[in-house]
Amino acid sequence: MTTHPIWALHLAATLFMFGLIWMVQIVHYPMLGSVGEAEFTEYNRQSQTRTGWVVGPPMLLEVGTLVWLLTYQPALRSSPLFLASAALLAVIWASTFFWQVPLHGKLLTPEHNGVVAELVRSNWLRTWAWSARAGILLWMTKVA
Repeated sequence: MTTHPIWALHLAATLFMFGLIWMVQIVHYPMLGSVGEAEFTEYNRQSQTRTGWVVGPPMLLEVGTLVWLLTYQPALRSSPLFLASAALLAVIWASTFFWQVPLHGKLLTPEHNGVVAELVRSNWLRTWAWSARAGILLWMTKVA
């Protein structure tokens, strides 16, 4: 099952997001606090648009291949490790849409004080979840 081309796509999407989330967590989000007040709103508007083009396709590929694998690879439905990785992906998506997206929206308003710090703090959940997913999937690939 871990030699299937869809598995390779799933793993690649997860590893891409693993690397990207660490860059966002350590570099991109903290540097938002260094943007001058006059440029802050426009910078964040452009940052969100451009970042969406980078994160959207691999996130959709990751969830799409997960659904395919669960649907067409029945052995994975009984794998505690794979189900744990699926649960972590659900946490990532929930955190993204119910926590991170609203915070990004607040960055575009005049009342954005403290939002950058909250964004950095709250993003650790996604950072650790993608890290755990990458570890699980790499382990499953290695032992299969």
